[in-house]
Amino acid sequence: MKLQLTLLFSLICMITFGQKKSEKEEWKQLFNGKNLDGWDIKIRGNDLNDNFGNTFRVEDGKMVVRYDQYDDFKQKYGHIFYKGDFSYYRVSVEYRFVGEQAPKGEGWALRNSGIMVHGQPAATMGKDQDFPISIEVQLLGGNGKDPRTTCNLCTPGTNVVIDGKLVTQHCVTSTSKTYAGDQWVKAEVLVLGDSLIQHFANGEKVLEYNKPQMGGGNVGGNDPAVLINGKLLDHGSISLQSESHPVEFRKVEVLNLKGCMDAKATNFKSYYVKADNSACTYGKK
Repeated sequence: MKLQLTLLFSLICMITFGQKKSEKEEWKQLFNGKNLDGWDIKIRGNDLNDNFGNTFRVEDGKMVVRYDQYDDFKQKYGHIFYKGDFSYYRVSVEYRFVGEQAPKGEGWALRNSGIMVHGQPAATMGKDQDFPISIEVQLLGGNGKDPRTTCNLCTPGTNVVIDGKLVTQHCVTSTSKTYAGDQWVKAEVLVLGDSLIQHFANGEKVLEYNKPQMGGGNVGGNDPAVLINGKLLDHGSISLQSESHPVEFRKVEVLNLKGCMDAKATNFKSYYVKADNSACTYGKK
């Protein structure tokens, strides 16, 4: 009997260990904490990878956006693109706003940045293009006066569907709290092809929408041939913004969910864990 109990206990341990191993989430660090290898930079009015004013740099293990070499911002909106293409994934960043806004930065850009998902490749942007055609997860910091939610939605050259209706307004406010000062905030986005996108602020879901697609305005200087109205966006680039306020990112990571959809699922919140132990466990939380 004692031997049987020992064998049973060993079997339970093996099963439990196997489950934990198969459910491991394998996040890929897009920013290595040392340099900007693997990233492309596009600043309005400059050629690809002309990092005007050393805007994007690495300091103390953080990817930072700085304007200490700017005399006038001059609407030189910038974006730093990870060199990759993603379709089904979770992307997570830890960010904070610091310091003072660049000289002559727009009032609306105070403590303002963003994560651009399902974006066009950096190389397809026009030299004078302001924003990539993309879905923007807008990151806002408190101004000490008014409520300012973060992980909002903005739509340069895009539209989305909310509650079955096409939304063409440029920005949609999330339900997040206001995060003031220089505190670190975790922003996460769940992106499932052309079907579902969800925003999370410090682990709390604050916005959800469907069918990201090209359309509308709010983007300038782009090649008209690239913007195809009504075309659903099921993949694209990931980039981070420079909009005139210093911002720091201490972590940028992605969990690739491509190929992890459960073919038998009736909704987009169910995943299975692949046999090779790749992480596809978001819906199991």
